[in-house]
Amino acid sequence: MYFYSCIFVSLYICVYMARKRSIVSELKSYTIITFGLFVMTLGWTAFLIPNEILGGGVSGIATLIFWSTGLPVGVSVLSINAVLIVFALRILGSGFGVKTIYSIIVLSGFFSLLQYYIREPFVTDKFLASMVGAILSGASMGLIFTQGGSTGGTDIIAMIVNKYKNISPGKIILILDIFIISSSFIIFRSIEPLVYGFVVMVVVSYTIDLVITGNKQSVQLFIFSKRSEEIADRIGKEMGRGVTFIKGIGWYTKTENDILMIIVRKMESPQVFRIVKEEDSDAFVSLSTVMGVYGQGFDVIR
Repeated sequence: MYFYSCIFVSLYICVYMARKRSIVSELKSYTIITFGLFVMTLGWTAFLIPNEILGGGVSGIATLIFWSTGLPVGVSVLSINAVLIVFALRILGSGFGVKTIYSIIVLSGFFSLLQYYIREPFVTDKFLASMVGAILSGASMGLIFTQGGSTGGTDIIAMIVNKYKNISPGKIILILDIFIISSSFIIFRSIEPLVYGFVVMVVVSYTIDLVITGNKQSVQLFIFSKRSEEIADRIGKEMGRGVTFIKGIGWYTKTENDILMIIVRKMESPQVFRIVKEEDSDAFVSLSTVMGVYGQGFDVIR
């Protein structure tokens, strides 16, 4: 019942936001966030928690409370984040992320649901469990971040501290995670859980960066073709990407040619190659990875 209540409240927030923006894009974004939250919770409840392996963030604090008192992780996650949200709304303002609030509610619901049904670990080898749990958690968090969401917790604390102190949020989160994981020594009186906990922290951080970087990576293509106009038209219509024409001269043939310059996300490049092949299988294409692309359709200049 608690789980369904969380989902109902979360869907209400989703619908409310969808009225203001494109319904399709908003629902797609919230669907991806929900899937990411489910995968993250699965990593904790199926691999980390039953193997007594601790990660960082509010989920880590909630897990410590669970091991100490038996209070379900979902209840602690919701309670701690609720307090942090109240402070965030007062300090950071009403523009505080709605997707973050949605994520916190759904995350709490998933923890309550999966922890109720999953009583035994999927794997008993602690190193394997820490790696799989960390990868699932990190990949899902990276997926959530790409949709503008957040799981709250230490992220909120970092934003509040950063407002008053010139300390980077990343450094604040790192310090908090080290403190949370180190706290497991109080319960287990052993160094082993600390080692596994720090392994989880490093793998989660690396996986998040890998997912975010992979999602934002862009490529630049130069296309030399006799059917450059047809290719440019299809790229504009089918992909919604801009194309720049550059006048060039082939020095061997001494003839003038149109060169197409296109910048797209790396995942979109196969579609460009398909269009080029269908229009001109003899075209010459050069592809290179670019460090960063800023402007409409890409990243915002900060």
